[in-house]
Amino acid sequence: MNKKVLIIEDDNDINDLVSSFLTKNGFVCKKAYSGTESLIYLKDDFDLFILDLMLPGMDGEKVIEEIRKVTSAPVLILSSKDSMDSKLALLRGGADDYMTKPFNLEELVARANILTKRIEKQNKNNISYKSLSLDPINYQAFIDGNLLNLTKTEFKILELLISNPKQVFTKENLYEYCQGDYYLANDNSINVHISNLRKKVKKYTDEDYIETVWGIGFKLT
Repeated sequence: MNKKVLIIEDDNDINDLVSSFLTKNGFVCKKAYSGTESLIYLKDDFDLFILDLMLPGMDGEKVIEEIRKVTSAPVLILSSKDSMDSKLALLRGGADDYMTKPFNLEELVARANILTKRIEKQNKNNISYKSLSLDPINYQAFIDGNLLNLTKTEFKILELLISNPKQVFTKENLYEYCQGDYYLANDNSINVHISNLRKKVKKYTDEDYIETVWGIGFKLT
């Protein structure tokens, strides 16, 4: 299947050139010419974002923040900023790769292929249930494409439940799986984590994903 790319670049010539070359190499491209315009397309399930930094409406750094709220798809920066500090700041801020303008189109395609293949490999390890998807490599969870921003313990609770969708787990089971330690009978932390999980899921759906089995524990609905 062809990989979908959103090119966010306000220079028409560069945008058209990148789009044309990627299309010839098997990608499906959508073009945006400002940071604010790109927000319209963020939930369209792109496999890669190619992003300029100096954009009208919203700068590239802010666009990365918005992208990371909804998807873990890779972000490749194209920028005239070539300082090491700028590159490191962007990579720490959620970008996956960085190319300095002017750039070589063949190298751009090579990097795009590497980034999308890496994500494809990660996705093979993902587990899902209904609209909920978990990425165990990066400890990320998404519902309908929305990042849930879970703690590691919340993620591991979901991971155990989704990996065993018909099984009921006691609080002791969940605690020992998440913490790797013995459960104390008066420890209420699992109830707190379950409550927080439900609140985060409810932000994006009315459907209940975690069912309380009274007197026993919890399971997926």
